[in-house]
Amino acid sequence: MPQPYGTIPALVTPLTAEGELMENGLRRVLDFVIDGGVHGVFVLGSSGEIYGLSDAQKRRVVEITVEQVAGRVPVYAGASEITTRDCIATAAMVEDVGGVTALSVLTPYFMTPTQTELVRHYRAIAASTSLPVLLYTNPGRTQVTLSLDTVLELADVDNIAGLKDSSGVPADLEALLRQRPDGFAVLMGRDTLILDALIAGADGAIASTANVAPELVSGIYDAFVAGDLALARRRQDALTPLRNLLDKATFPVVLKEGLRLRGVDAGYCFAPARDLDEPYRTQLGDVVAALGSH
Repeated sequence: MPQPYGTIPALVTPLTAEGELMENGLRRVLDFVIDGGVHGVFVLGSSGEIYGLSDAQKRRVVEITVEQVAGRVPVYAGASEITTRDCIATAAMVEDVGGVTALSVLTPYFMTPTQTELVRHYRAIAASTSLPVLLYTNPGRTQVTLSLDTVLELADVDNIAGLKDSSGVPADLEALLRQRPDGFAVLMGRDTLILDALIAGADGAIASTANVAPELVSGIYDAFVAGDLALARRRQDALTPLRNLLDKATFPVVLKEGLRLRGVDAGYCFAPARDLDEPYRTQLGDVVAALGSH
């Protein structure tokens, strides 16, 4: 596959208050971020509330995404279930739909596998599909870490093609970037560290804030590629207030509220996630209003 690069938003899944898929809402979100200059789209991640979607909803999300994107940018999809069996089942569904560039597979959550078990887990998923697989580590949410040795061992598997790193440990990222094999993509998953990762040699970022601010987040990458580090740094710094607000409500409430403020109805999150309280609602309005100035 072409190596992933640039800004790839981890998209929300628009839902009604009852948890039904808003198909037209998903199409609108897709057009909004693509018009904002992103370099790919990623569905069925944690921002997309994969953990609450039914199997039929997951399939429909992938079908709509592939149809609406219509080849404008690469499509990435998550197969991030708790068990190896269920990851393989979701991967098979994505492959059956077609049109997806690669799978992203988060480490298991709720259980805490050993590194040996994680190697077997990812090898089994990779062996089950012809799609390239991106490893995904986010120990802040899962309490499961992929060690450098584990990542490097898995990087030798033919269709394990890269890593989304949301660990937030720059030294570990830099060590991986020094030792990764040719063609193994590394994508930053911490929105506050996009530019630092690019400077260190990463290929891009999968960023949830790009739902709300696609122009700003893709602009960090574009300015970096153009050699304008000062502009890239200003844009990275301008993203910080939005990122800091994400933790002021149950994830991904702030993303959907931010999209609403930008004129895109992404509906609700799965209950019990519902509310952004004051003063954060007012702060988010101020932050969104200031996005156009960057």
